[in-house]
Amino acid sequence: MHPAPHPHHPAGSTGSAGTAHPARIPRRTSADPAPPDVVAAAPSAVVRPIGVLLVDDHQMVVDGLRAMLANYPDRVEVVGACNRLEDVLAAIAENPPDVVLVDVRMRGLSGLDVCTEVVGRQPSCRVVVLTVYDDDQYLFQSLRAGAAGFLLKRVTGLELVESLEGVMEGETVIDPSMAGRVARLHSGEFWPGARLGLSQRASEVLHLLLSGLSNRAIAQRLIVGEETVKSHVRAVYRKLDVPDRAQAIATTLREGLSH
Repeated sequence: MHPAPHPHHPAGSTGSAGTAHPARIPRRTSADPAPPDVVAAAPSAVVRPIGVLLVDDHQMVVDGLRAMLANYPDRVEVVGACNRLEDVLAAIAENPPDVVLVDVRMRGLSGLDVCTEVVGRQPSCRVVVLTVYDDDQYLFQSLRAGAAGFLLKRVTGLELVESLEGVMEGETVIDPSMAGRVARLHSGEFWPGARLGLSQRASEVLHLLLSGLSNRAIAQRLIVGEETVKSHVRAVYRKLDVPDRAQAIATTLREGLSH
């Protein structure tokens, strides 16, 4: 059982220090309040802190997070730290943490791959991305991979703890500076393909593929090299998880990205 929820500020609000707190996006509707007799029995249960596994390739960052979270021992406990995918998978198999806190981009390791593997192997584990990259594509790709949160490393210790508690309550927690982009993403304000993790240029290439243009013709249309176009085409295949042009076109039409 996790600690009782602490009061949170609403999305975009500011605390006593005047800083914005991470926005909350509820994933599900809370259950009805328990009957009074059940509530009265709750104190007998054992309350433990949220177990967090750190995944980062910089030891300084790991040490800093350990020190930061050590200020809240009753609410959060760091249960380990990894910088290789195989170590992450071993850790969640042996003793699954409540939350995996991962950087999106590391040397020799992708936080997106970590997210996909953790969510696929241990659905009970929440994944929260903690990064310096204020980037739309990383945000969209992380959410698509199953992340329950996306925060920037300028977050304070208290904000991080409250965000982890929000995630354990079933919320999706987004850094306040990026929260509005999620709503814009779902409203279709961004380019077609953004919600599937495609960059704007890759979406343009995909649109031209739908028109039946060859790589050379696309290069001429976009005034770029043919090798650049091939690189974007490979990115399209990878993001859509398809092997060839025909499957890419079929997926594009099915997902409604041809507008």
